[in-house]
Amino acid sequence: MKKMRGSKVRKCLQFLKHGAKRILNFGKTNSGYFRVGQEPKNRVSVPKGHLAVYVGEQEDDTCRVVVPVIYFNHPLFAELLGEAEMVYGYNYSGGIQIPCRISEFENVKSRIAATGSG
Repeated sequence: MKKMRGSKVRKCLQFLKHGAKRILNFGKTNSGYFRVGQEPKNRVSVPKGHLAVYVGEQEDDTCRVVVPVIYFNHPLFAELLGEAEMVYGYNYSGGIQIPCRISEFENVKSRIAATGSG
């Protein structure tokens, strides 16, 4: 029982450490996140099997995020796309805009990754 509890604590600490590193790296050129309008001049192309989406509640606080195409089949990601449809409709010109906070989006990405779908 003690060994199991220690293992859970260790996993929790690793998760928190990884999350803190992501927060500290937010906006750095190697993090995969860029404020819209502040992308680096040598913009990296989207890898095969991935799509770029824009995440943010307001247009001036939007980040470009590259996600695997397989995420679009996951029910959690489908919920985010449903919200986008309600806010922007189908005739939105431009990239796919996800109207949520980055932290919410990261939570969804983590949950999808935990199920083995990404």
